[in-house]
This record gives sequence, C-alpha cells and structure tokens, in this order.
Amino acid sequence: MSEHSSHDSIYRDPRSQVDAFVFDQSVANVFDDMIRRSVPGYATVINMVGVLAGQYVKPGSVCYDLGCSLGAGTLAMRQFIAADGVRIVAVDNSPAMVEKCRGLVAQQNQAVPVDVLQDDINSVPIENASMVVVNFTLQFIEPDQRQRVLQRIYDGLLDGGVLIISEKIAFDSAAEQQMQTELHHSFKRLNGYSDLEIAQKRTALENVLIPDTLETHRQRLSNCGFAHQHVWFQCFNFASMIAFK
Repeated sequence: MSEHSSHDSIYRDPRSQVDAFVFDQSVANVFDDMIRRSVPGYATVINMVGVLAGQYVKPGSVCYDLGCSLGAGTLAMRQFIAADGVRIVAVDNSPAMVEKCRGLVAQQNQAVPVDVLQDDINSVPIENASMVVVNFTLQFIEPDQRQRVLQRIYDGLLDGGVLIISEKIAFDSAAEQQMQTELHHSFKRLNGYSDLEIAQKRTALENVLIPDTLETHRQRLSNCGFAHQHVWFQCFNFASMIAFK
C-alpha cells in the first residue's frame, strides 16, 4: 500500500510542546510509511496474516480486523481466504483511517466482501468468527479494558477459531527493556528518522501507547479460555501471537 502513503515527516521539526498522539488526518496520510519505518517486521506480520487466513478461516464464517487503520490486515486476509461464504468486518474509530481504508478496499478486485465500520471495537458485536486480527491496537486501549475486549473476541469465535494479536511489548528486566528500546531506535534511524523525530514521537506516545509484557498477554488469553497460544513472530520489542479457541 506504500504508493498510497506520503513520507512521514510529522515530527521532523522541533516543537515547543509535543501533543499526545492521535490518529488524525495528518497521520492517516502518512500511516503506511510511518508504520513500516517504525515497526520491525511489520511487512512480515501483515503477509503472514494472509497465510494464516488461508490456513484457518472456515466456510460461512466472519473475519474481523479490529483497529484496522488503513486495512492492511483486511487486504491480506482477503487475498488469501479460500473458504466460501466468508466476509470480513474491518473496524476503526478514526474517521480519517476509515475513509482511506474504504478507498483501498474498493480498489482491490477480490471476491470476499468487506464491511468497513467507523466504530469503537468495544461495541462492535463479534459473532460467528473464525479469525480475529488485532494488530497494534490493544496497546492503545486502556489497560483495565483489555481483558474485556479479549473476552468478547473469545466469546464470538467459533471452536477452532484463531486470534492474531500483534503488539509492542514491554520487558520485566530493566536491562532487556533498555537493550530492546535501543535496538528499536537504531532500526528507526536506519529507516531515516532523526534523533529529534524519535524523541518527539516517543513523547507523543507516552501515556497513549502502553505496552504489556508477553506474560501479561499470555495470562489474559488464558483467563479468557483460549486452549493454547504461541508467539509466532518477534523482532526487538514487537511481537505477534496466535491463540486458538
């Protein structure tokens, strides 16, 4: 989708005050560039969401992309779904993201129908689901609401259904936290971000993006009732898990 995104220079110039990060029009315009230059392994995660959809999506079921942003996960699922009678529901609460996502979905010539909803993922019914994708979304939800979100997903999944959850992660060890953070910043520098951009973005995300440890994620998934779960991808302080009902 990179051809649909402008170069991210939102935090290039010094700011006297760095406001909290929001998914507004300016972010939507550069989001694809921003996330690919900021999240190690993002392209791999998206491509493998498609592969997993080809493996696990069941005929006559619904797939959900919760916090879909521009719909990268939706488009990947749509490309690989081989089962009949499947539809995808993509949800985001940002009007700017939803508008762009609808445009990208409309451009794609694929048979699987997609509904793109502007809504809160806390209030969208999850029903008859064989696959739910929550990519880099839970980290923006209030921590005390995260268990409830996952429980609603679990309750709406069919037996054998899967949840893909990708997140920035935290570490219990201060030494590992520092090492992983430094490696992430080196990754961003490699992709052209300046130290100023990295610092201002970090300030903007403080108290907005709140990461959990993998152990916290595992405990929540177990509390919901998921039969088993695996980390299938990790690069520095970003990881993706698959959980089976």
